[in-house]
Amino acid sequence: MSRETVTTRYDRAFERLRQRGEGAFIPFLMLGDPDLATSARLLRAAVEGGADAIEVGIPFSDPIADGPTIQAAAVRALEAGVRPGDCIELLARFRAEAPEVPIGILTYANLVKHRDLAGFYASAAAAGVDSVLVADVPVRESDPYVAAARAAGVAPVLIAPLNASEATLQRLAERCSAYTYCVTRKGVTGADEQLRLGHGALFETLRRFGAPPAILGFGISKPEHVRDALAAGAFGVVSGSAVVQRVAANVGDPEAAARAVASFVREMKAATAR
Repeated sequence: MSRETVTTRYDRAFERLRQRGEGAFIPFLMLGDPDLATSARLLRAAVEGGADAIEVGIPFSDPIADGPTIQAAAVRALEAGVRPGDCIELLARFRAEAPEVPIGILTYANLVKHRDLAGFYASAAAAGVDSVLVADVPVRESDPYVAAARAAGVAPVLIAPLNASEATLQRLAERCSAYTYCVTRKGVTGADEQLRLGHGALFETLRRFGAPPAILGFGISKPEHVRDALAAGAFGVVSGSAVVQRVAANVGDPEAAARAVASFVREMKAATAR
């Protein structure tokens, strides 16, 4: 299945951004945090704030790529009784409300394999999910996931390691769809005070191999981080911990949490003008 076939919402959204001279801002939210009803409101708030796409997590007990802020969000969701099936149902309802916003899941291999690869991707596709990134599956082990994703009409997103060889990046470019997830640094997610970017060679190699647009994540928490990432050659950014912090600060007040998320997304999106 071709890349163009499985990424139509991303294609349309990214083309609109190119025409406007903007980068992409993609907020991350943990599904079910702190409960399903509030989570649904927060997804709407992200759209109200101007998100170009939305990345979501499925609560998991051992999210090895996530820092303490997102781990705490997963714990809140799990303690509320949220399960993967609830998350898929939530996304299906959200898709009906936001038919054109690209939705990407960031998850882990245990959750994907718990049901079986074909079943997981089929349920994601039925809910209107556009892409899935399995954070703990490296490029060299990605072929079964890529095949299952494409068979279901879902775009497989892969992480480009900072120290990846050219051979690895070429394999990534052949397998990855929608966008390429690039990390600002090694380690886990978290809101950084400063970014230290030296990604020019990585971005250039990805372009040379025809990889999907580079989206930079890990530590993006301020408008200046957005501007720095775009100036370094990224097409857009993902911000997770900084969004989830605003949810955590307003647990118990869904409307305050929604206002905080929408305001942050609006501020960060404004920084994407090139």
